[in-house]
Amino acid sequence: MKKLIALLTVAGMLMFGIAQLAHAQQATQEGQQVEMTETKVEEAQPAQTLTPPSTEGKTFHQVLKEKFIEGNPGFMAIVLLTLIFGLALAIERIIYLNLSTTNTRKLLNNVESALDTGGLDAAKDICKNTRGPVASIFYQGLDRYNEGLEVVEKSIVSYGSVLMGRLEKGLSWIALFIALAPMLGFLGTVIGMVGAFDAIAAAGDISPTIVASGIKVALLTTVFGLIVAIILQIFYNYILSKIDSLVNDMEDSTISFIEILVKNDLKNK
Repeated sequence: MKKLIALLTVAGMLMFGIAQLAHAQQATQEGQQVEMTETKVEEAQPAQTLTPPSTEGKTFHQVLKEKFIEGNPGFMAIVLLTLIFGLALAIERIIYLNLSTTNTRKLLNNVESALDTGGLDAAKDICKNTRGPVASIFYQGLDRYNEGLEVVEKSIVSYGSVLMGRLEKGLSWIALFIALAPMLGFLGTVIGMVGAFDAIAAAGDISPTIVASGIKVALLTTVFGLIVAIILQIFYNYILSKIDSLVNDMEDSTISFIEILVKNDLKNK
């Protein structure tokens, strides 16, 4: 709960700061346009042909800010919020899964050597000092070793299911943000088109200048929503592949671990 509150606080601060920056940037641009217009009027030059603003000489960051403002900062900030939450969850999962990765072959060799030389307690110590779900499964099996191999197998299967649930924690929320981002973008499309038709109805005439602003908002929100979904989808697929790799290591190493316990049981008999 504390992590969720902290995440919401950080996201809210980022959203508020971006909105304030966007409004300030928009006000600055409007002031610059007014000054340029007044200067042109004072010079009393002949009528000039208006040309669309050029993006030449501008950095990617400046172009991105302009498009963010043009797409309605209030609505674009909502889509940006899905990106922030999705990336926060994805990065947390990636860090957790990377920390959970273990050299299973080395761990199996160490456990087998410890059982031969130091006994059950030495093998437990190795598993306890090794991070990752594989070591936790081994420790769970060693802890039930004195109750029989059948109990060990059941304990490993049950505890393995619990660890798989921990590995997949938060994936449903990432999938939710992947679905929400394009949906919010399409919602912005609908809102922009409604504004364009309202402008047409108020003017009583169909003119490119009347509908341009509404259509531009519609297209920009859609593009931004799709970009957010693509970014989160890449992270999501990477996380799934990482989980599959860990699960395969857990299954393979568990089979080898049971074989080690069987060999050790036969030696003791």
